[in-house]
Amino acid sequence: MIKIKFEENKSVACDDDKKIGECDFIEENDTWNIIHTEVDNTYQGQGIAKKLVECVIENAKKQNKNIIADCSYAKRVLESQNLQ
Repeated sequence: MIKIKFEENKSVACDDDKKIGECDFIEENDTWNIIHTEVDNTYQGQGIAKKLVECVIENAKKQNKNIIADCSYAKRVLESQNLQ
């Protein structure tokens, strides 16, 4: 079963104990900038990357942070949710 968890400066996707994806961000002042999103090739097409980005967005909201994305994929997710 695939689980998404939030860690310091990233969200991580795991299939049991195997890390299969990650969404990294850097914090600048009160803004989180998503800089990279990646999912293992064998797991692509399952919506995991979107869940990773949404996990970062959700945690940014909880901590009252602004969110932007230099990562092209994350930028599209933010735009689809009218966040950027």
